[in-house]
Amino acid sequence: MISKYLAPIEQVDEARDAHLAYLDGLEAQGLVVTAGRQNAPTGGVVLLNVDDEARARELIAQDPYVLRGVAEYSAIGWTPSRGALKDYPKP
Repeated sequence: MISKYLAPIEQVDEARDAHLAYLDGLEAQGLVVTAGRQNAPTGGVVLLNVDDEARARELIAQDPYVLRGVAEYSAIGWTPSRGALKDYPKP
């Protein structure tokens, strides 16, 4: 999932702790592989370990950034075929 901030960075940062806590919970369930803010901070990337786009959209709809209206996400499907994530366990 690739996010685009819809609000000034100060408003995004007001929701950041809740956003990171939400991602922590997903990570504990094995659903987040990695995540981070883009440079420059106009959005971010959340790499989810899910079977399909519908599940990814279901999870991201509960992200505090979305709930507070400070970001929107686009889904990009991807299957790693090389490198460190090539054999990453499937959900």
